[in-house]
Amino acid sequence: MRGLLRHIEACHNARLPGTRQPFLIGAARVGWVLPELMRALSDFPEIRVWPFGVGLDQAQAGALPRIALALAGRGLFRWRDEAFDVRAEPGGPALAELDRGALPLFGVMAEGVHVNGLVRRADGLWLWVGRRAAQRQLDPGKLDHLVAGGIPAGFSVTAALIKEAAEEAGIPAPLAAGAVPVGQIRYAMERAEGLRRDLLHCFDLYLPADFDPRPADGELAGFELWPLARVLERGAATDDFKFNVNLVLIDLFLRTGLIDPASADGLALRRALDG
Repeated sequence: MRGLLRHIEACHNARLPGTRQPFLIGAARVGWVLPELMRALSDFPEIRVWPFGVGLDQAQAGALPRIALALAGRGLFRWRDEAFDVRAEPGGPALAELDRGALPLFGVMAEGVHVNGLVRRADGLWLWVGRRAAQRQLDPGKLDHLVAGGIPAGFSVTAALIKEAAEEAGIPAPLAAGAVPVGQIRYAMERAEGLRRDLLHCFDLYLPADFDPRPADGELAGFELWPLARVLERGAATDDFKFNVNLVLIDLFLRTGLIDPASADGLALRRALDG
């Protein structure tokens, strides 16, 4: 169990607020910012400093993309040219938009989809495992899910899943629409790029035995079909899987009974995942 538990602990290594101050849109806290960013933000007339944080009036929220672009020009983060909605809580109203690359800098919550691509065979469950392309900015070459990606601004969870399934693995929309939601996983993690506050919407997608995924957009170098027991062994013994993929896989191991959810180890892993 220790080999799996360390992955969960690594994704929960942030201690908030620490030295960070709340970043607000109006009265709603949407992120956490370090003193260095607060100093950089003070150069922009739209930014306000309140006794309880720093941020923008709701009427000025439309300036956030322009401010972020200026910060990228100063080298504070790498511009991704992909807007994400900024929310105070999951399911709440979108209060602003922010480039994906700036989300960790501002400590803003990011939502994404992760899909377990499963195949039922006579000898048990198998899982499609992807390998991230070598040129990826984050975690190049790591093992990954069949389908995983962020939810862009204006997209629903389902729409993002179908989009990512087509782009990453060549999965037709009618087939991708059969993915079943199985839960959500949250964590707050300090990484080199900043504070990752992520909400993962997790799905199981059972695929026909004769379906072969194909890399479509270059983000994944290829796919292999592994017995689920091999996935468990690799995840417990190594750091080969992308950091957050491990959490979704642990949930899968518990739900399928590969790890007994009622055992002491299973209960400890579930508490850690839900914590």
